[in-house]
Amino acid sequence: MVSETHNLTKHWQALDAAHHVHPFTDTAALNKEGVRVITKADGVYLWDSEGNKIIDGMSGLWCVQVGYGNKDLAEAGCEALRVLPYYNHFFKTTNPYTVELAAKLATLLPEGHERILFANSGSEANDSALKLIRYYWNLRRKPEKKIHMSRELAYHGVTFAAASLSGLTPMHPQWDLPLPGFAKVPTPYWFGARAAGYGDLDQEEFGLLIARKLEDRILELGPDRVASFSAEPIQGAGGVIFPPAAYWPEIQRICAKYDVLLHVDEVITGFGRTGEWFGSQTYAIQPDIITMAKGLSSGYQPISAISLGPRMADIILNANEELVHGYTYSGHPVASAVALKNLEVMENLGLPARVKDSIGPYFQRRLQETFEEHPLVGEVRGKGLLAALELVPNRPERAFFPELGKVGTHCRNYCFQSGLISRAIRDTMVLAPPLTVSEPEIEEIVAKLKGAIDRTAHDFGKL
Repeated sequence: MVSETHNLTKHWQALDAAHHVHPFTDTAALNKEGVRVITKADGVYLWDSEGNKIIDGMSGLWCVQVGYGNKDLAEAGCEALRVLPYYNHFFKTTNPYTVELAAKLATLLPEGHERILFANSGSEANDSALKLIRYYWNLRRKPEKKIHMSRELAYHGVTFAAASLSGLTPMHPQWDLPLPGFAKVPTPYWFGARAAGYGDLDQEEFGLLIARKLEDRILELGPDRVASFSAEPIQGAGGVIFPPAAYWPEIQRICAKYDVLLHVDEVITGFGRTGEWFGSQTYAIQPDIITMAKGLSSGYQPISAISLGPRMADIILNANEELVHGYTYSGHPVASAVALKNLEVMENLGLPARVKDSIGPYFQRRLQETFEEHPLVGEVRGKGLLAALELVPNRPERAFFPELGKVGTHCRNYCFQSGLISRAIRDTMVLAPPLTVSEPEIEEIVAKLKGAIDRTAHDFGKL
């Protein structure tokens, strides 16, 4: 006899197939397979409509910092919905939640970032940042500085501008992108250096070499035409790529030398993920403009923000003309109330320090201990509660499988079967659990990932 639970699942799957178009999905294939319906979440766990318990090794989409089911955040949102469910920031108007949130962010962001604009997603934030960069150069009477530079394998969002800024090329052909005015430089992906033809440089030599590719490209395009360089402190959706120590200081030197604005995308690295409030603080970066989202509200509400460093703020905010930009939901009072409470909860729990000093090192140590000698794992890399494991056919050679992505997808499917959400980026297995994860929960994540990697290794003749 078919259970009521199973009937409900089939009902939701049918409705989803008939009416819902998913992001980054082959719709026809998904509808044939049947979508997974998530119905409940608590702490680091999810439950689907069939009652299966799943440990979330990815914090949703790198965003649920405080874990699921936090009552303080829920009550803050509920109270704001009762008191002020909506009003905008047009017409010379503000609200207490957004004012307090902007002021709070100014105390957490890198020094000098005291002026905040709000949006609703990382894509919107990055799109807004590019507009503000162009506006800055127009105000500086250098309208020819219009080229936005970024890195291969970068991910900055899905709007026309943010997708053009992104260096994940499969995102481009369907939409006839990138738009004009965007240029790319190589990424500091040391593990892939040999396969890319860079030889056997050590990490610091490689970091300097790749940073100086930015200088070469600026000189090729003309410094008077380059407006900005955009980069994540650690590349997330591009494969969790950690820069060598020499990389960021050289990037800053180059941007300063050629008068290029430095835009740092903190959408994934912001709000404690690396053990500091922001990845810029982890790597001692001094950005001109920062974009943030995801962990700002722990994903409980859609909200993002853009902060202006003093160089940009002084020019833009003293232009003595209307800033012709903003969204209906910029600084939405409910989203702002939830984000403000989220930051308070993170402070009260000491989550950034916990990631830096205790749970982050424990997570990294257990991954290293478990996988450093595994025949299918070429590298384990990580910082804080962010990690990547390269699945390779030959560990010493740092070589890749010929059909890139096949092995990673195979392993990811085993993870899902065992009740673990891990992400496969090409053949790299990625983890980013909630910042509230416990040591026993890390042990569960590591054990389930090892089971999936062992099964994958067996299937591909590596065990």
